[in-house]
Amino acid sequence: MKKKMTSVPFSGTPEQKAALDALIAQYKDEKGALMPVLQKAQDIYGYLPPEVQKEIAAGLGVPVSEVFGVVTFYSQFLLNPKGEYPISICLGTACYVKGSGRLMDKMQELLGIESGSLTADRKFSLDATRCIGACGLAPVLTIGEDVYGRLEPSMLEGILAKYKD
Repeated sequence: MKKKMTSVPFSGTPEQKAALDALIAQYKDEKGALMPVLQKAQDIYGYLPPEVQKEIAAGLGVPVSEVFGVVTFYSQFLLNPKGEYPISICLGTACYVKGSGRLMDKMQELLGIESGSLTADRKFSLDATRCIGACGLAPVLTIGEDVYGRLEPSMLEGILAKYKD
């Protein structure tokens, strides 16, 4: 799955910037530092926006293209922030055959965002995922740790209502 950048503006705090600067200083002269710096930077920010990738590249003296290449190659790295309630819709074979594509279409409509995006209020993020091991409940989606199965698109509005304040 191709990673997409979000349109939500980056908003790091001074504390996060100080933590990133300290992290880069700690690893600056170590060979092979890029991976651990990226992992810890993601812990600081929750994801790796372009602004953070550029800081890491400059601080470690590596090209931004190398940082971006690593971030987009490994699935552990996130280009987009997650919402307060991250939604994942399984598009694995069993779920897809049972209609998860229609679930994705309806969820995108209800949230007003595409897969790989975040709502403007940062409440919900939406992602497609592959098999989560609940094939007997197909089609399945998760919201945080909550699993919902045997779904129809008409059920999604009621499910979302549980998470809206």
